[in-house]
Amino acid sequence: MTAPAATAADLSAVSAESYAQILQFYAHHMQLLDGGDAEGWADGFTEDGVFAQNVKPEPWSGRSFIATSMRRGIDRLAARDVQRRHWFSMVVATPGTPGAGDEEAVRTTYYAVVFETPRGGKASVYLSTTGADLLVRRDGQWLIKHRDIFHDGV
Repeated sequence: MTAPAATAADLSAVSAESYAQILQFYAHHMQLLDGGDAEGWADGFTEDGVFAQNVKPEPWSGRSFIATSMRRGIDRLAARDVQRRHWFSMVVATPGTPGAGDEEAVRTTYYAVVFETPRGGKASVYLSTTGADLLVRRDGQWLIKHRDIFHDGV
């Protein structure tokens, strides 16, 4: 199963400023993860945020649970002496419906490739995915309200 593709009717644009901010948010967000900062990465979610993957039976719900779960994964990689790098691209951003307390809401779809490099080894593609996020802006900051990741080949 893959993320739903945007149709021509869905492609009403967000402002160029919002789009640039979202790309900057994604770059910072994934660099935190790749740098081993699970807690900082989880801070990119709302308190009640959801992180779901088609390869996991249940989504991770709540910023605290997301941080704890991701910390376990990062620690497992460190024990194996492996570095991962996440690459987001082909980001499509369309207006969403803001909830209470949100200044703005945007739906995004994107491709993500994860590279894995063992110490002393060569980089290889670990996996490719599509993603679909609901982002909200609160107090001028973008946060992930809901993230769905769809691993290719599943």
